[in-house]
Amino acid sequence: MKKIRHLLGISGGKDSAALAIYMKNNYPDLNIEYYTTDTGKELDETYELIRNLEIYLGKKIVLLTASNDEENHGYDSFDYLLNLKFQYLPSSQARWCTQALKLAPFEKFVGDDLVISYVGIRGDENRDGYISKRSNIQSIFPFRKNIWSEDVVNKALQNKNITFLSELFRDCNFTISSDFTDIIQQEVNIRFTIKKKAELLLECDTKAFNFLIFSFLQTTDYPLSNSDDFELINNNDILVKEDIFRILRESGVGVPKYYDKIEFEVDGKKGEYSRSRSGCYFCFFQQKIEWVWLYEQHPDLFQKALDYEKKGYTWNENESLAQLILPERIKRIKEDYIKKDNDKKQKANISSKLIDILSDYEDGEIGCAACFI
Repeated sequence: MKKIRHLLGISGGKDSAALAIYMKNNYPDLNIEYYTTDTGKELDETYELIRNLEIYLGKKIVLLTASNDEENHGYDSFDYLLNLKFQYLPSSQARWCTQALKLAPFEKFVGDDLVISYVGIRGDENRDGYISKRSNIQSIFPFRKNIWSEDVVNKALQNKNITFLSELFRDCNFTISSDFTDIIQQEVNIRFTIKKKAELLLECDTKAFNFLIFSFLQTTDYPLSNSDDFELINNNDILVKEDIFRILRESGVGVPKYYDKIEFEVDGKKGEYSRSRSGCYFCFFQQKIEWVWLYEQHPDLFQKALDYEKKGYTWNENESLAQLILPERIKRIKEDYIKKDNDKKQKANISSKLIDILSDYEDGEIGCAACFI
């Protein structure tokens, strides 16, 4: 058995911070190493969150950077890479910032060690998250019903493994239902996909599914093949957005202030804006309304972002920041945001009422829910 390192990255956002607190509270025996990758372009609230977390965790959060003091020529990580290597701003088509500022320092920190990387993707998010291409790094998702990464599940539930998976429960302490056994023995095909099979197994018995996948991992080269047990096998928690905010508040670590909604008004119509994610203050993935938030709430940082565009590159594909902050453009962005927000609330209200309507009927009485839309 080789030694396994347990790592958890702190992005500066709510989910990774809540995950760190959750893991300390629920799995105190795991010797987790915490790290953060510093771009040099984070909001002050990010650094405040990291300081608060260190106090709560009782551990140092290791600071990773893309350059060291000997070679950075006085630049922070982002400016070092921009000025001395890439010479152009990152974009959705050329995301050198993610690779060079985040992934590369992390993989250097890991080296050739066997690593379990805990990732804070919530149970109400429909995405898979980062899965390393390096065989010595394995991702685990404690907030989801399915804690395993997609690559692991896809390999485990292949048809060639049906006999092996079925026999796993013969000599174990698990008592499983015939439904669970039937699902295992069902072959996947175009209509009955691996994803669907995994969903049914999880719904039928989450802990049995976790035992199934962990046992399969013992036959592979994944890091967890070097462990006789894994505490998260018994995990069946599903944490959503509301849980994340609750964990941060109850722990005393607090919610980063950039999540606080700030009211604005346009032609008598009121709206609220805030920042939706952590990361660099000039992140090209942020919404137009978040650029307006930055301009109005952190004008000094907005000016710095604007200064980067002087070389002819822009953060947004269709307009520069100078164009974005023209009064009429800001007004239009806010109006569009208010409209989209109201539409979203209206749809959510319709969906809520639809659920109430359907719950008043016995099964089989209604042919199609679309009749009520």
